[in-house]
This record gives sequence, structure tokens and C-alpha cells, in this order.
Amino acid sequence: MNSPTLEIGRYNELTILETGDHGVILDGHQAGRLLLSRRQCPPDLSPGDNLEVFIFVDSLGDAVPTTRRPAAQVGEVAWLEIVEVNEIGAFADWGMSKDLFIPFAEQPHKLSKGRHALVRVYIDNKGRLAGSNRIDHWIEDETEGFKTGQAVRLMIADKTEMGFKAIINHQYWGLLYANELYQRVRKGQTVDGYIKRVRDDSRVDLTLSQPGFSKGKMAGISEQILAALEDNDGFLPLNDKSPPKEIYATFKVSKKVFKQAVGGLYKQRKIVLENGGIRLSD
Repeated sequence: MNSPTLEIGRYNELTILETGDHGVILDGHQAGRLLLSRRQCPPDLSPGDNLEVFIFVDSLGDAVPTTRRPAAQVGEVAWLEIVEVNEIGAFADWGMSKDLFIPFAEQPHKLSKGRHALVRVYIDNKGRLAGSNRIDHWIEDETEGFKTGQAVRLMIADKTEMGFKAIINHQYWGLLYANELYQRVRKGQTVDGYIKRVRDDSRVDLTLSQPGFSKGKMAGISEQILAALEDNDGFLPLNDKSPPKEIYATFKVSKKVFKQAVGGLYKQRKIVLENGGIRLSD
């Protein structure tokens, strides 16, 4: 059986060996005994308890635990503010006591103080935590294992002629088409999305509306429409001619899904269709 390994730049669940006036001693596996200072310790800790900590490296190269939570772990991308630029590189605020260093070699365009940038956290060849703004170097175009309708976490990246590039689960590129976006998005924003289609070239089209609604989910949308009608004196100024953005702003679904739900309610004679919207049946 392999012994546990301490992972630098990531969250680790470590066992408390001792408690004392200065803090607690954690089992750092290959790094030995690690001190977590008293001011960072949750209350009522005892030897044998497990505690989740983030592991960073100090100026001497030693592993240090902290209960502070950075904006990203190793292998993840975050939207960070550049707080300093000097002769050796840039530094970004990533929620830790020590800012994240971004070498000039990892900046395709020189970063500026006060601006934000997409930054991926990595470990350099000296074992130190660092950041890279060369996102294309790390994120892959061709994906593996995704299925249509699968829920994913997205980080919005650059705007293109077709829409917005987005980073899927910190690993892969995908595309959100502009003509299918019914809400405003901005670079650096994180949103929940779905796999719309995996193309023949293994690249991914994305959507913010869940594709392939089942009957159960469609029933849920229908119930939302009926509830909204009741809350608005039986009338809603939305119909099949309404702009997709207005529909999405109200029900968080595409115009296609809304029309299907309205059609079902109409067939059940629960609503009537009017020129300016839909109304509850008497």
C-alpha cells in the first residue's frame, strides 16, 4: 500500500499529531511535521482529527499549511487582479498572504497593474507555485469523455466573431454561440453550462440552457409559467414572438423550450393565447 503524498498547491486532508500554544502539528507525509499557526486553527481541534488545508511553499522552499482558500489550485484557472509589475514579472492577488508570481515568459502580452487577467496556477521547474497567462498553452482544444447534456463549470474567456470561448472544468476549450446567448457574459465570469454537442473533430459546442428537456423537466417549466401567471393577475406579456433574452431573463430557458411548454399548456386548455402574451384560462 502506497503512503499518502503531500500535494503542493492543492488542498490536502492532514491528520493532527499534536496541539499546543502556538498551533497544531500536522502530519505532512514526506514533508514531515507541519505547523499550522494558532490564529488559523478552527476551534476544538484534537490529536487524531483530520483538517483540510492548502499547501503552499515559502521563500525557503518549505511546505506550509494554511486554512486560507486561494482563488485557484494547481491546474486551475482564475480571474485575478494584477497588483504589481516589476523588473522580474507580475504579481496577482489570489487570496493568499503572498501574491502569485507571473514570469514575463508566461505573459503573451505584458500585464498591467490594476488590470485583471486569466491566470493558471502551476508549479515551476524549481518547485515553486507560479501563474501563467499563456492559457492556450495549458487548455486543450480536443476533449475527452463529454456527453451531450452533461453539466459543466465554465469560465468565460475571449470574445470571437461567433461568440465566446469558455474554459470547461479548467481543462478544455468550448464555444458559446452569440446567437444562443440569452444573458450577458463577461471575460473571467464563471457560470454553469452544458455540453451542447461534441463535434467530429472532438471540439465542443456549449450552451447555458440544459438541452434535451425530459417530460419531467418540461413539467417543471410549465409549473413555473403557471405560477408566474398567478403572481401577475393571470397575464404575462410573453409569447412565441417575444425576444429570446426576455424569455431567458424570466424563466432561464431558451425560447424553444418556452414555446414547447406554452404549447403543452395551451393543449391542456390551461392558458389562452393573446396578441400581447398569454393568459390563464377561466
